[in-house]
Amino acid sequence: MKRELGRNKMGLCFSDKLRMNRESPPPDVVRVFVEYTEGGNHMTAEQLRRFLVEVQGETEVLVSDAEKIIERVTNERHHITKFLRHSLNLDDFLSFLFSDDLNHPVVSKVHQDMASPLSHYFIYTSHNSYLTGNQINSECSDVPLIKALKRGVRALELDLWPNSTKDGILVRHGWAWTPPVELIKCLRSIKDYAFSASAYPVILTLEDHLTPDLQAKAAEMMKEIFMDMVYFSESGDLKDFPSPEDLKYKVVISTKLPKGTLKKEKDSESDVSGKTSSEDVSADDEKVEETSEAKNEEEGTSEAKEEKDGGSDKESSKMDLLTYSRMILIPSGNARNGLKEALTFDNGGIRRLSLREQNFKKATEMYGTQVIEFTQKNLLRIYPKATRVTSSNYKPFSGWMYGAQMVAFNMQGYGKALWMMHGMFRSNGGCGYVKKPDFMMNKGPDGEVFDPKAKLPIKTTLRVKVYMGKGWDSGFQRACFNTWSSPNFYTRVGITGVRGDRVMKKTKKEENTWEPFWDEEFEFQLTVPELALLRVEVHDYNMPEKDDFSGQTCLPVAELRQGTRSVPLYDRKGERLVAVTLLMRFQFA
Repeated sequence: MKRELGRNKMGLCFSDKLRMNRESPPPDVVRVFVEYTEGGNHMTAEQLRRFLVEVQGETEVLVSDAEKIIERVTNERHHITKFLRHSLNLDDFLSFLFSDDLNHPVVSKVHQDMASPLSHYFIYTSHNSYLTGNQINSECSDVPLIKALKRGVRALELDLWPNSTKDGILVRHGWAWTPPVELIKCLRSIKDYAFSASAYPVILTLEDHLTPDLQAKAAEMMKEIFMDMVYFSESGDLKDFPSPEDLKYKVVISTKLPKGTLKKEKDSESDVSGKTSSEDVSADDEKVEETSEAKNEEEGTSEAKEEKDGGSDKESSKMDLLTYSRMILIPSGNARNGLKEALTFDNGGIRRLSLREQNFKKATEMYGTQVIEFTQKNLLRIYPKATRVTSSNYKPFSGWMYGAQMVAFNMQGYGKALWMMHGMFRSNGGCGYVKKPDFMMNKGPDGEVFDPKAKLPIKTTLRVKVYMGKGWDSGFQRACFNTWSSPNFYTRVGITGVRGDRVMKKTKKEENTWEPFWDEEFEFQLTVPELALLRVEVHDYNMPEKDDFSGQTCLPVAELRQGTRSVPLYDRKGERLVAVTLLMRFQFA
């Protein structure tokens, strides 16, 4: 009988062969407990501190930190205060190791350099961020924007269209049948949740289908709602990108520079027919000739003078002068004049190039070196092809390997590609900005750059031990099961990254138990660990039917914390499975 998470009811007929709980911890855990307690039954704060330093590699831990861990574990398990209990028994120690909060598998704080230009970072980016489902007729809403921001996504996309009376602005997917949402509602939600998960900048990429009057109206909306959150350059065109640190708590606008009249463009990125994007104009289309905008600037100057005479705040004057075109910090472009020109043209300033996934693939096949060189200074955004009407996604490593900062994904979808996206951005404290490795930003003595297709030497070896798992008995609402339907869990563990580092292995089946114990170790030789992700999946063997999915996670290899760690699992959409956790060990050699 097939079981699926959240679908089945608790049953009363248990097989005699079903094992509900394992009595003892893994032998490695028992051994280390005995070693650090010197054969005793309880681990003191000093002994726990030594374990954390010597085995877990947490070199800065103090005795006071260990005391806090003991206090929390004993209070949660026994409701005992620190005045009555100053040590951990073996079961307490295992409980600590299984704790997501106290013993997480990756670095949980922002720790990378955040003072480099934006082009030096991978940026957590969503595509058609307002859609609740498929690309054809799902509802447009601010809810997906809120969900994305709460997850840590830093780059959102809004498609702006006139309403039926041409006096208002809607967000919708063009040339489709998606019920729209008002722009002002989206902007208000973005303001409310922009920095709920990260202090670093939110980039709004706008696909603009507006008239000049509506562009001016959009600017007024953004000024009114975001106020001084909008970052713009007072001096005009920037020669270099600001850093994430410079842009903390700021909203950055990126779109094509407006023209004097609206040109109907049927080749929009939103076009479900799959034609080339017009979200962006060619990179050399720099001049802005917009009468209404010039008039707005005149009026803004006059108002600013009056306010100055009246002693008004200087920042308010700047905001009055801020027109739609001046709000655009990062001008965007496409490959309308050919891939080679788009990648090699240099206007002396900063820019963003957008390519659909199949055009990007063509670019890497024909001009791989130029793609890497382009991303060393400029932003490159990749977005899904139009035939992904179910909101599926492409493999993100195809972009990351070439330095593409903005690998735009349909966040409302699910599948292995999205799991990888979630995994990459668990890096750097989940702040949504991950520093690219230095080798992707540097050039060799002869001008050579990183070649992701090259055969590279082994740089490090990662040893992963899968001890055991628990939580499925509470995370899964169990059906009435017997010897044919009781769980037979196995774990698939492997690496995804550059081509030479891709491999998957699996444990044996652990039969008839909700608390599987595998105690198996795997070894992975890595050529580019800086870009690698550790993939973990648990399945329930269900012959003759398809094996049941039972949880997954992806973890950035470069951020793994050595030692024995708690590894929480997630469902197909990347939501946490309550209580479902693996105990694993990570070692580098």
